[in-house]
Amino acid sequence: MMPETARAVLLTGCLALLAGCASQPRPEPVVVNAAEASELARQAWKAHQQGRKEEALERYREAFDMNPANALTANNLALLLREQGRFEEAVTVLETGLSHSPATAELHYNLAVISELYLLDLDGALAHYRRYRELAGTEEKQVAGWIADLERRLD
Repeated sequence: MMPETARAVLLTGCLALLAGCASQPRPEPVVVNAAEASELARQAWKAHQQGRKEEALERYREAFDMNPANALTANNLALLLREQGRFEEAVTVLETGLSHSPATAELHYNLAVISELYLLDLDGALAHYRRYRELAGTEEKQVAGWIADLERRLD
Protein backbone atom coordinates (compact mmCIF):
# COMPACT_ATOMS: atom_id res chain seq x y z
CA MET A 1 0.00 0.00 0.00
CA MET A 2 1.11 3.52 -0.66
CA PRO A 3 1.61 5.61 2.48
CA GLU A 4 -1.25 7.95 1.57
CA THR A 5 -3.61 5.03 0.98
CA ALA A 6 -2.60 3.40 4.27
CA ARG A 7 -3.16 6.69 6.08
CA ALA A 8 -6.60 7.07 4.46
CA VAL A 9 -7.57 3.53 5.48
CA LEU A 10 -6.34 4.12 9.03
CA LEU A 11 -8.17 7.46 9.25
CA THR A 12 -11.39 5.90 7.94
CA GLY A 13 -11.12 3.10 10.51
CA CYS A 14 -10.54 5.58 13.34
CA LEU A 15 -13.51 7.69 12.27
CA ALA A 16 -15.73 4.62 12.15
CA LEU A 17 -14.58 3.63 15.63
CA LEU A 18 -15.21 7.12 17.00
CA ALA A 19 -18.65 7.24 15.40
CA GLY A 20 -19.51 3.93 17.04
CA CYS A 21 -18.35 5.17 20.44
CA ALA A 22 -20.31 8.41 20.14
CA SER A 23 -23.59 6.79 19.23
CA GLN A 24 -26.21 6.51 21.92
CA PRO A 25 -27.22 3.04 23.06
CA ARG A 26 -30.64 2.11 21.86
CA PRO A 27 -33.22 1.88 24.62
CA GLU A 28 -34.82 -1.45 25.27
CA PRO A 29 -38.20 -1.59 23.57
CA VAL A 30 -41.11 -1.25 25.94
CA VAL A 31 -43.31 -4.31 26.04
CA VAL A 32 -46.84 -3.05 26.37
CA ASN A 33 -49.21 -5.29 28.24
CA ALA A 34 -52.17 -2.94 28.38
CA ALA A 35 -54.41 -5.24 30.42
CA GLU A 36 -51.81 -5.85 33.13
CA ALA A 37 -50.82 -2.16 33.17
CA SER A 38 -54.48 -1.15 33.53
CA GLU A 39 -54.93 -3.53 36.45
CA LEU A 40 -51.84 -2.11 38.17
CA ALA A 41 -53.11 1.44 37.60
CA ARG A 42 -56.50 0.45 39.07
CA GLN A 43 -54.74 -1.01 42.12
CA ALA A 44 -52.66 2.17 42.42
CA TRP A 45 -55.75 4.38 42.30
CA LYS A 46 -57.45 2.27 44.96
CA ALA A 47 -54.36 2.33 47.19
CA HIS A 48 -54.13 6.11 46.81
CA GLN A 49 -57.80 6.52 47.73
CA GLN A 50 -57.15 4.48 50.87
CA GLY A 51 -54.14 6.60 51.84
CA ARG A 52 -51.52 3.99 50.98
CA LYS A 53 -49.41 6.40 48.94
CA GLU A 54 -46.19 4.36 48.81
CA GLU A 55 -48.08 1.36 47.47
CA ALA A 56 -49.89 3.61 45.00
CA LEU A 57 -46.61 5.06 43.83
CA GLU A 58 -45.11 1.60 43.36
CA ARG A 59 -48.12 0.34 41.39
CA TYR A 60 -48.31 3.47 39.22
CA ARG A 61 -44.59 3.17 38.45
CA GLU A 62 -45.01 -0.48 37.44
CA ALA A 63 -47.99 0.39 35.26
CA PHE A 64 -46.15 3.34 33.71
CA ASP A 65 -43.03 1.28 33.00
CA MET A 66 -45.21 -1.34 31.38
CA ASN A 67 -47.25 1.15 29.30
CA PRO A 68 -45.78 4.69 29.21
CA ALA A 69 -48.32 5.66 26.55
CA ASN A 70 -51.14 5.69 29.10
CA ALA A 71 -51.55 9.41 29.79
CA LEU A 72 -53.75 8.92 32.87
CA THR A 73 -51.16 6.69 34.52
CA ALA A 74 -48.38 9.15 33.65
CA ASN A 75 -50.39 12.03 35.07
CA ASN A 76 -51.28 10.23 38.31
CA LEU A 77 -47.71 9.04 38.85
CA ALA A 78 -46.38 12.56 38.26
CA LEU A 79 -48.88 14.04 40.72
CA LEU A 80 -47.80 11.59 43.43
CA LEU A 81 -44.15 12.37 42.75
CA ARG A 82 -44.90 16.09 42.94
CA GLU A 83 -46.67 15.56 46.24
CA GLN A 84 -43.47 14.00 47.59
CA GLY A 85 -41.32 16.87 46.34
CA ARG A 86 -39.76 14.76 43.59
CA PHE A 87 -40.21 17.42 40.93
CA GLU A 88 -37.51 16.36 38.46
CA GLU A 89 -38.89 12.81 38.43
CA ALA A 90 -42.40 14.16 37.92
CA VAL A 91 -41.20 16.24 34.97
CA THR A 92 -39.51 13.20 33.43
CA VAL A 93 -42.71 11.19 33.73
CA LEU A 94 -44.81 14.00 32.24
CA GLU A 95 -42.36 14.50 29.36
CA THR A 96 -42.38 10.77 28.65
CA GLY A 97 -46.17 10.80 28.73
CA LEU A 98 -46.18 13.74 26.32
CA SER A 99 -43.81 11.94 23.96
CA HIS A 100 -46.50 9.26 23.63
CA SER A 101 -49.59 11.47 23.96
CA PRO A 102 -48.65 15.03 22.92
CA ALA A 103 -52.27 16.13 22.68
CA THR A 104 -53.17 15.39 26.31
CA ALA A 105 -54.03 18.74 27.84
CA GLU A 106 -53.69 17.59 31.47
CA LEU A 107 -50.07 16.53 30.97
CA HIS A 108 -49.24 20.00 29.64
CA TYR A 109 -51.12 21.64 32.51
CA ASN A 110 -49.32 19.70 35.23
CA LEU A 111 -45.96 20.15 33.54
CA ALA A 112 -46.63 23.91 33.42
CA VAL A 113 -47.52 24.04 37.13
CA ILE A 114 -44.42 22.09 38.20
CA SER A 115 -42.21 24.11 35.85
CA GLU A 116 -43.47 27.43 37.17
CA LEU A 117 -43.96 26.85 40.87
CA TYR A 118 -41.30 24.32 41.75
CA LEU A 119 -38.55 24.54 39.13
CA LEU A 120 -38.89 28.25 38.25
CA ASP A 121 -38.73 27.39 34.54
CA LEU A 122 -40.95 30.25 33.42
CA ASP A 123 -40.35 29.79 29.68
CA GLY A 124 -41.28 26.12 29.89
CA ALA A 125 -44.30 26.88 32.05
CA LEU A 126 -45.55 29.50 29.60
CA ALA A 127 -45.19 27.12 26.64
CA HIS A 128 -47.10 24.36 28.43
CA TYR A 129 -49.87 26.67 29.70
CA ARG A 130 -50.34 27.92 26.14
CA ARG A 131 -50.45 24.37 24.77
CA TYR A 132 -52.88 23.36 27.50
CA ARG A 133 -55.18 26.23 26.56
CA GLU A 134 -55.03 25.25 22.87
CA LEU A 135 -55.81 21.61 23.57
CA ALA A 136 -58.47 22.25 26.20
CA GLY A 137 -60.24 24.62 23.84
CA THR A 138 -61.23 26.85 26.69
CA GLU A 139 -60.46 30.33 27.86
CA GLU A 140 -60.25 29.65 31.58
CA LYS A 141 -59.79 32.99 33.29
CA GLN A 142 -57.37 31.57 35.82
CA VAL A 143 -55.07 30.03 33.18
CA ALA A 144 -55.33 33.15 31.03
CA GLY A 145 -54.24 35.16 34.07
CA TRP A 146 -51.26 32.89 34.68
CA ILE A 147 -50.24 33.21 31.03
CA ALA A 148 -50.51 37.01 31.18
CA ASP A 149 -48.50 37.08 34.41
CA LEU A 150 -45.76 34.90 32.95
CA GLU A 151 -45.60 37.01 29.80
CA ARG A 152 -45.16 40.16 31.95
CA ARG A 153 -42.48 38.49 34.07
CA LEU A 154 -40.57 37.29 31.02
CA ASP A 155 -40.61 40.63 29.19
